[in-house]
Amino acid sequence: EPVRYRTAEMADAMLGSGALPEQPVLLSAVPAEASGACDGAAAGEACGPAAAQAREQPVLEPVLPAPAEEQNGTDSAKAPKVNCEERNTTGIDRFTLQILNVSQDLMEFLNPNSSDCTLVLFYTPWCRFSASLAPHFNSLPRAFPTLRFLALDASQHSSLSTRFGTVAVPNILLFQGAKPMARFNHTDRTLETLKDFIFNQTGIEAKSDVSVTEADWEGPLPSVLTKGIDWLLLFSVLFLAGFVMYATIRTESIRWLIPGQEHEHQE
Repeated sequence: EPVRYRTAEMADAMLGSGALPEQPVLLSAVPAEASGACDGAAAGEACGPAAAQAREQPVLEPVLPAPAEEQNGTDSAKAPKVNCEERNTTGIDRFTLQILNVSQDLMEFLNPNSSDCTLVLFYTPWCRFSASLAPHFNSLPRAFPTLRFLALDASQHSSLSTRFGTVAVPNILLFQGAKPMARFNHTDRTLETLKDFIFNQTGIEAKSDVSVTEADWEGPLPSVLTKGIDWLLLFSVLFLAGFVMYATIRTESIRWLIPGQEHEHQE
């Protein structure tokens, strides 16, 4: 039974002395029962309504903390953000990603009428960040055999890069059908962070026995930088240089440098 005290001073004295084995954390004021005011009166004490009112003083009752309720694991678990339809892997012996060439369109590989998920990587072969990501991305199809993995050269598919807002590479997008659902934004691009990203988005767990191997460093996505000419960048630089030269020649302050320009100005 809970211990009752008539006054706060008595409660402080008893609780401070460590007499109780349980440490209360709250004190609640509980009024005493008025019906037994005359039952507990000693000889010579007054009995009646006035005495009952005098006896009806709040007493302090120690309240022990209630046990914490156990959280339901099912309710506390986060629901997947993307409900992916896992593909049938029957008859598939080798799980690997597919690299699109310049003539292939990404939309041909994405089915807008299905709810299956595809992880698409936008990369460039001369980007060192894409090269360092390559072996980790090559190992993902073995970790998630029920998902599909594609990769494409962003410089060869500039229209797709513009359509999906690829302003820098490498860029990883999770598609459900033909609709982009999530973007990988971590700077630490490793197999573990990619696993966590896919699990947090889809709720699909990766196979625990998958790791980056020597074969993943060799391909299919290249992990060695390829030297090449960025024709788009070269064209942009030449266009900018030509525009600056044209604007400089047409400036009024240097027309006197060109023979015949001063006569045209006077006329």
